[in-house]
Amino acid sequence: MHALRDWSETIRAIQGNDPAAGSRLEVVLCYAGFHAVVWHRLAHKLWRWRLRLVARVVSHFARWMTGIEIHPAARLGRRLVIDHGMGVVIGETAEIGDDVYMYHQVTLGGTSLSHGKRHPTIGNNVIIGAGAKVLGPIFVGDGARIGANAVVLSDVPAAETVVGIPARPVERRKGARPAFTPYGTPCDEQLDPVVKALESMRAELAAVEAHIARLEESRRREQA
Repeated sequence: MHALRDWSETIRAIQGNDPAAGSRLEVVLCYAGFHAVVWHRLAHKLWRWRLRLVARVVSHFARWMTGIEIHPAARLGRRLVIDHGMGVVIGETAEIGDDVYMYHQVTLGGTSLSHGKRHPTIGNNVIIGAGAKVLGPIFVGDGARIGANAVVLSDVPAAETVVGIPARPVERRKGARPAFTPYGTPCDEQLDPVVKALESMRAELAAVEAHIARLEESRRREQA
């Protein structure tokens, strides 16, 4: 019954945020992210029973079937959605909270050769955009948004949006459950601090050019 409840919740989460998701049967038959999560639940249970080799075989089979690699020791919360999914890698000590939405080519990777905690911990209601790399034993707070192709190397506070390489904050909403943001990437380019800096430099340059033009015009008048 627990497994059926988990499957049902995940299907509803997929349908709730993916306009392309049709019927529940379509999700069950055609969504690789759903398949990967289902196979992982089995692999993780086998891992906890210390059937480590069998768990790794199940995990390997799931990767072959879905293109999504999840270590059987990783801990996944409820209603995890992996959209498209191809190329996703979730490491051994990674922990993911509830209601997380993740896109393809995301990596939750480790940066240490130690046997302890070396992968990220993701809070609840987090969106991780396509191609994002979240590396090391860092914490991503509830409601955070990680933009597409961002490389995150340090903690991300709750409800904060980060983009870029390395990832930098561009926005923080009030509350820990901001609205759904596709791919975790704000569409307003003015939120990007690099864009803001460039626009500021452009405005200053235009002001300097206008000032020089006025000085030259004044000098010509004096010489006339």
